[in-house]
Amino acid sequence: MREIILLNLTGQDHPGLTSALTEVLAEHGVNILDIGQAVIHDHLSLGMLLEVPDEAPSGPVLKDLLFEAHKLGLSINFTPIEAAQYEEWVRHQGRPRYIVTLLGRKLTAGNISRVAGIVSSHGLNIDSITRLSGRFSLQNENPHRRACVELAIRGQCEAPAVLRQQLLEVSQTDEIDIAFQADDLYRRNRRLIVFDMDSTLIQVEVIDELAAAAGVGAQVAAITESAMRGEIDFQQSFRQRLALLRGLDAEVLERIARELPITEGAERLISNLKRIGYRIGILSGGFTYFAEHLKQRLGVDCVSANELDILDGRLTGEVRGPIVDGARKAELLRDMAKELGISLQQVIAVGDGANDLPMLGLAGLGVAFHAKPVVRENARHAISTLGLDGILYLLGVRDREVG
Repeated sequence: MREIILLNLTGQDHPGLTSALTEVLAEHGVNILDIGQAVIHDHLSLGMLLEVPDEAPSGPVLKDLLFEAHKLGLSINFTPIEAAQYEEWVRHQGRPRYIVTLLGRKLTAGNISRVAGIVSSHGLNIDSITRLSGRFSLQNENPHRRACVELAIRGQCEAPAVLRQQLLEVSQTDEIDIAFQADDLYRRNRRLIVFDMDSTLIQVEVIDELAAAAGVGAQVAAITESAMRGEIDFQQSFRQRLALLRGLDAEVLERIARELPITEGAERLISNLKRIGYRIGILSGGFTYFAEHLKQRLGVDCVSANELDILDGRLTGEVRGPIVDGARKAELLRDMAKELGISLQQVIAVGDGANDLPMLGLAGLGVAFHAKPVVRENARHAISTLGLDGILYLLGVRDREVG
């Protein structure tokens, strides 16, 4: 009679373990129904679900495995599995799968405990946990270090909106970011990423920099903050701020462009995504002069922003053409995806302000980056602890796979 046995081995890892153990199984004609292995700090945990055929009774198989495990310095454990148990396990393979990603400057047991508790309360099971971030020294303090683990979970989530809200509450108190995504083909097949510019790709609002040069910084900053919080209409606030810049010498633009502070992780994210075939875009309510500067500096493929109107070497306080607001960003995003022949599910959009919400909602992966509370609460994903290269973790990319 066919037997099903769960085999678990633990011990110090070294080359040749898996080869030696599976060679023993091969000699007895054993089939492997499932296998999983993890190594943490050179300590191995290896599990195999075995089907021992009728013509190979389990006694000799287990005896030879015990002998081989002893030679290899491993602890070994056998658990018989009933046929009904196995068939129930098989029936679960069609259940939905999700990915929960925890990322921050450090991760604590408390962080993982709270997230695991929420997952469990929704009837979901954690299948595996994988570290995506690289190793870091405890002797050298690094303010830019990254810590990330990915939880692969399985089950029918009856209330995903509630689960997302509970994870958001944890991220607000624990100084970590948490993403919850379907584990589907689109997650591994994105093709386009578009960024807001101000306070996303760069660490400043360019219009505030222009305002400071024009001596109207306080007035413009107040209007900017109100607009980013979603308190006033973007187009109205944009025209109000721009009018305050009337008469500013256009030579100021070059100096500001040269000194733009690039956001942490932007160059690393863009260079690696371009390496694997992504198209990179800027969709900004800012100005084309600065977006074009970033296009050259970062290797961006295309930009859409507002064109400043300049007359006799001075700003007129107006723009040429339609204003790029939230609705226009969403329209441009649709056009870009259509031009590339891809689904919106294959698009990543990144922004920080209320006028970014339409494009964040359209994209398959919309990320609120160091965003205002109203944006974080309405976006499906948010990063507030790391730089822009934290987005690589949301795609399942490990540090060791990129530069």
